[in-house]
Amino acid sequence: MSRWSWLVGTALMAGCAAGTQPAVAPAPPTAAPARDYLVLIASEVTDEITLVRFGAGEPRVERVQRTGFNPSEPDGPHGLAVSPSGEHFYVTTAHGTPFGSLWKYATATGAPVGRVELGLFPASMQVTPDGHYVYVVNFNLHGDMVPSSVSIVAASEMLEVARVETCTMPHGSRLNGAGTRHYSTCMMDEALVEIDATRFSVARHFVLTRGAEHGMDGRPGTHQMGGAPAGKCSPTWAQPSPDGKRVFVACNASSDIVEVDVERWALVRRIPAATGVYNLALTHDGSRLIATNKRDQSVSVFDVASGRELKRIPTRRRYVHGVAVSDDDRYAFVSVEGYGSEPGTLEMIDLQRLERVASLDVGQMAGGIDFWRSEARR
Repeated sequence: MSRWSWLVGTALMAGCAAGTQPAVAPAPPTAAPARDYLVLIASEVTDEITLVRFGAGEPRVERVQRTGFNPSEPDGPHGLAVSPSGEHFYVTTAHGTPFGSLWKYATATGAPVGRVELGLFPASMQVTPDGHYVYVVNFNLHGDMVPSSVSIVAASEMLEVARVETCTMPHGSRLNGAGTRHYSTCMMDEALVEIDATRFSVARHFVLTRGAEHGMDGRPGTHQMGGAPAGKCSPTWAQPSPDGKRVFVACNASSDIVEVDVERWALVRRIPAATGVYNLALTHDGSRLIATNKRDQSVSVFDVASGRELKRIPTRRRYVHGVAVSDDDRYAFVSVEGYGSEPGTLEMIDLQRLERVASLDVGQMAGGIDFWRSEARR
């Protein structure tokens, strides 16, 4: 197990087991996809970025490339994001000396385009809908538990234009569809943070501790770090709805998902989830929420309207990490870190059949993942 897995594992508290999942009738057989799907996945231990093609047959590797500077020690690619145009993709390398970097590559060829140094342990990120900026959380696993930041990078120039202090160990990085609000979580401060993307400043935060949920202006303090274990959330991901009206937050410690109304900045509901819910994604139509369950070796698919868990799907290996959804909402692509010397895994889940339909071994400790595009079959 890598240093990242060990440190994050010690930071996250053991969550409550989810309730019994409802029975779901098996879906009827569906036709094989008429298109190929292209997905990029980063492997933190091997410093590899793998481009995978998946269609009617078994998934196959299209390209493997290295990232980072140091050939003898992992640079640790953690986050990965494709630009809205698909022309470029971005990778964070977390293990700097001491600072990490954001790298820019041409998606079609894998050729490097640019690099910029950021903060301590840059991790999750997303590109704004217009493609102009990249928002990167500086997770900061080094030293004392002190507030860290979100770096805002001008994508064309690869220049850090702002570094917004948010909270302790920020994680997850997602923008609303309009690109006007950015959301991240504070693993050690029990909060969801909203950045006003028109001003490059924190607008407000929302406390996620069970029984104490409330919204406040400005950035969070650190008083939530000592909260009662029974109510502790330890949030790891924030996912806005496609219309920007709600934000879903994964609570890794309490093993549930908090839904927040953006306009009222108020709690809507807590959705029971599997043990150690970690990362989230929504289908483009907003009807289904997909959650990776880091300590349960599974992926859950929820019906958003009812909050009902439609299916919990086992994965081949332990330590499930990220998830990305295809452009037609047909598939969820899931990265699985694996344990010890095991390879990482990319797993394909059919969102119509609600089952795992394929998998492919990639480099060790697969984490960062994003969908590139679908195209007519070759």
